Amino acid sequence: MDKHLLEILVCPVTKGPLIWDKENQELISCSAGLAYPIKEDIPVMLEDEARSLSDEELARWKKAS
Repeated sequence: MDKHLLEILVCPVTKGPLIWDKENQELISCSAGLAYPIKEDIPVMLEDEARSLSDEELARWKKAS
């Protein structure tokens, strides 16, 4: 993930910051509780394409940020 791109992207739902999950190739929005997929190096920033984070995942990402 390009660092500059990550700096300018925000969650389309909350306009909050995103965290890059390199392992799962997702952008995490703690404020929305969503994970946006990255497909073929392109972030898919559509709410309908995002998956909901479990309570455990959300707590882990909030702690890490």
